[in-house]
Amino acid sequence: MTDPRRWLVPMVWLALLLAATLGMGQLEGLFRWLESDSRQVIYARADFLTLLGRHLLVVSVAAALAILIGVGAAIAATRPWGRDFLPLVSQLASIGQTFPPVAVLALAVPVLGFGTLPIIVALLLYGLLPIVRNTLAGLAGIEAGVMEAARGMGMSRGQILRQVELPLAAPVILAGIRTSVTINIATAAIGATVGASNLGDPIISGIVNGNTAYVVQGALLIGLLAISVDSLFSRLPMSGAR
Repeated sequence: MTDPRRWLVPMVWLALLLAATLGMGQLEGLFRWLESDSRQVIYARADFLTLLGRHLLVVSVAAALAILIGVGAAIAATRPWGRDFLPLVSQLASIGQTFPPVAVLALAVPVLGFGTLPIIVALLLYGLLPIVRNTLAGLAGIEAGVMEAARGMGMSRGQILRQVELPLAAPVILAGIRTSVTINIATAAIGATVGASNLGDPIISGIVNGNTAYVVQGALLIGLLAISVDSLFSRLPMSGAR
């Protein structure tokens, strides 16, 4: 039976995130101390809850696409008919992360225009490597004896993949997804530079206007969001957390 207390820490972080999002205005005195010369110290061009929702949406869409493409490509590259493409899949995933997201945005904006789509593309490319590598490692780490036993039971290749390989590789795959999503929560902030409204808005506005309070507000919420999501991942049954 699952112990409900395992979710206590994630719930605490989520509560702190929600409290900071809804109660940022109550901290005006603190931010006034940071920016005593500024007329306005609480970012007010958009509601923080709205920015949080947009941030989550962008990261979620990019993560879903990265999981579909990354896990799918890794599975294909480990099948007998796809093993010739294994080096190519690994290299393409590596290139996606070594290519700076800012550069991806610079190349994507002329084609896709300003807004949310370019940052989704950038996050997708940036988030593929951990997912692809962990999926490959998880599938490769299954003992040959287990595979042989599955074949001896008369299971088809599809059944072996669904009932043996993916369940056994799931903890390693989940670890890659966890890393990818957590990194992209922070990376998504650069979307504000190309008109993708999210929690990066106060950070970019603070940098442009020299307002440290705005920067801290955006960074605080992004940090709390990243910790909350990472804490949730750590409590999933497949993560191996105790």
